Amino acid sequence: MPGETAWSRVSVSPEPAAEHSTTFVPAVSDALTLSSLSLEALRNASAHRTRRFELVRLSRPVPVLRRGQHFDVVIKFNEQRPFDLEKDSLRLVFSFGQNPNAVKGTQGVVSILNDSSECWPVHDGRWYGRLKNSDSNETELEIRPSADAPIGVWRLKVETGVKEESSAIPKVYEHKEQIYLLFNPWVKDDATFMEKQALLDEYVLQDVGKIWVGTYQSHWGRQWVFGQFDKAVLPAAMFVLERANLDPTIRGNPIAISRAISKLVNSNDDAGVLVGNWSGNYAAGTAPGAWTGSVKILEQYHSTKQPVQFGQCWVFAGVTTTICRALGLPSRVVTNLVSAHDSNASLTVDKYFDYNSRPLDTGDSIWNFHVWNEAWMARPDLPKGYGGWQAIDATPQETSDGVYQCGPASLQAIRQGSVGFKYDVQFLISSVNADVVYWKQDPTAEIGYRRMNASTAEVGRKILTKQANVFDATGQADMEDITWLYKAKEGSQLERSTMYNAARGSTNARRYLLQPGEAREDLVFTLNDLDKINVGDKFEINVTIKNEVDDARTLDVTLCASSVYYNGVEANLIKKAAGKFKIRPRGRDVLRLEVTPTEYLPKLVEYGMMKIFAVATVLETKQTWAAEDDFQIVKPKISVKVPEKVVAKQVSSLEFTLKNPLKTTLHNCKLQYEGPHVLTSNVTIDMDDIGPEEEITVKGDVTPVRKGKFGLVAVFSSDELHDVTGSASVEVQPVA
Repeated sequence: MPGETAWSRVSVSPEPAAEHSTTFVPAVSDALTLSSLSLEALRNASAHRTRRFELVRLSRPVPVLRRGQHFDVVIKFNEQRPFDLEKDSLRLVFSFGQNPNAVKGTQGVVSILNDSSECWPVHDGRWYGRLKNSDSNETELEIRPSADAPIGVWRLKVETGVKEESSAIPKVYEHKEQIYLLFNPWVKDDATFMEKQALLDEYVLQDVGKIWVGTYQSHWGRQWVFGQFDKAVLPAAMFVLERANLDPTIRGNPIAISRAISKLVNSNDDAGVLVGNWSGNYAAGTAPGAWTGSVKILEQYHSTKQPVQFGQCWVFAGVTTTICRALGLPSRVVTNLVSAHDSNASLTVDKYFDYNSRPLDTGDSIWNFHVWNEAWMARPDLPKGYGGWQAIDATPQETSDGVYQCGPASLQAIRQGSVGFKYDVQFLISSVNADVVYWKQDPTAEIGYRRMNASTAEVGRKILTKQANVFDATGQADMEDITWLYKAKEGSQLERSTMYNAARGSTNARRYLLQPGEAREDLVFTLNDLDKINVGDKFEINVTIKNEVDDARTLDVTLCASSVYYNGVEANLIKKAAGKFKIRPRGRDVLRLEVTPTEYLPKLVEYGMMKIFAVATVLETKQTWAAEDDFQIVKPKISVKVPEKVVAKQVSSLEFTLKNPLKTTLHNCKLQYEGPHVLTSNVTIDMDDIGPEEEITVKGDVTPVRKGKFGLVAVFSSDELHDVTGSASVEVQPVA
């Protein structure tokens, strides 16, 4: 029958008899001889929600199953008689890992019994099987794996015998086909079970999503092709897990697996999937902004067995989502706008300035945005109430247990400031809620630096994810604000008490957060925030100063504008102004610094991130103040025009339109686009140079493989302008 797999008989010799033993082991006389077995890959895939895996639809389908849910097995025997439960014995042995053991959960031993009940036994860590149907041609069985079985590739062998000859050696047949067993969040006894099962259409089955990037004032959803059903992904995901060297007995534990994924998606310790690069120099590989999805990355990693160059936080998070969803672990991408990197567990980001108001590198930083993941699971290792969404972060920032990994950290623990719970809760509390403390070098201060002002509301301004089961190809109607899951309302008593609760568990945090506040200050400073600037426009730094006393004051002020990478590291100083001036009693002044396109365009780096900062010292009182603002130079979008009618297995033409916003020619122009089920692989188009302020349209083709509604992502790059994106939804009609 279709989907059958040939079997080979394995000769099994009896163990040597003990000395002086007279026991005789008879040969099997009438045991059935198995001729073929089918794991009914397509039929089972429909029931197990794995039919979209391309492996299942190959010419020789590969079984992809979910644990804790029964599946069908069809066996044919050579003998012209049906399988008889009263006479024949039939045992299926499913094995995982190098040394499978039923007691340790890495082997499922299923003896087929005459069970006519409609209900399966409760989940108790064992595998069960029963006879579904038997006639002269074939025998149909139902097998149910345990709900906590290890995730990965399983092997199967079948033993047949005759019950009256229980001492005889059974006939043993080894199956040549791999069996993929995945998490099953639809089954209540699985540790990944999600009660609101409609959400699993997004968090397990959705293969295109959005990753929010940008600044707090200006952010957008960048489409990403997860592609977890591609035929290359599941084998690559298993390769990643093998490199993690997890003990087979914990390969069914989503806590251990998610932590291992956070370690193996970066290459810092174990030659994992991606090499991180924030330098701006990507000549040795692919620029992070040029990737449109995870499939090509995982395919390259699996084939070369070498880390892929290069990734940044959203690329790490995109690949992590792909692996999690491929394994059946519910996952989503999360973006923290204004994200702290606390390098010394102080729950603060400390910014230091020298005598001349120049910033000093201390290891702490604030990223314009940072992207990580959440995975859904029970947490039996924590008190009740800490299960559900858990944060994991594959971007290598700080080590945990000696390697670059992060999480899973319970969102409930993060929100409550419970730093003693596993894993890495304190680091994530800092990421979303650290206080920013400014210090200036001062020889008269006790520690050599004088504390200036501090901000308790700068970090974690907004935490975003894609809304489940909503997709807006060109807008932001699918954006969901989940800040409340990570912390109480900013500035509320509950939010502050959470930080103090966390500080009590950290020596470094107590040093800063629990000390008295600053004395009253005479002058009030305000740095006016910029939301966004269109590329090619000028902008202005404005600092308003108000004197609230009856005496004049002398100020030493520095204003700076720099281009920065999205992780907050300065790329180029664009403009700086410094000087002293007096402000009259009860006076009000505004300091301005204008920056023109000719000044910033040559020094702009990827993603167009800018940082302005101001530092002021009142000479008479030693009052010091510092503030900074991040904003973005906004780039144009690619307009993607899709035909009204797109038919499966037929070529359709797309139009990509882009306008050069600059008064200079763009060189080395490339357009790349990708979409699961719309294209078999991503497409790169080399384009002609684009003149100053010129609008250009490029045509490209797609040949969808099947009907449905799919996403398509496009990225444009050139020497002068890069990381320009666009997207569209493609509605594919069936073949007439």
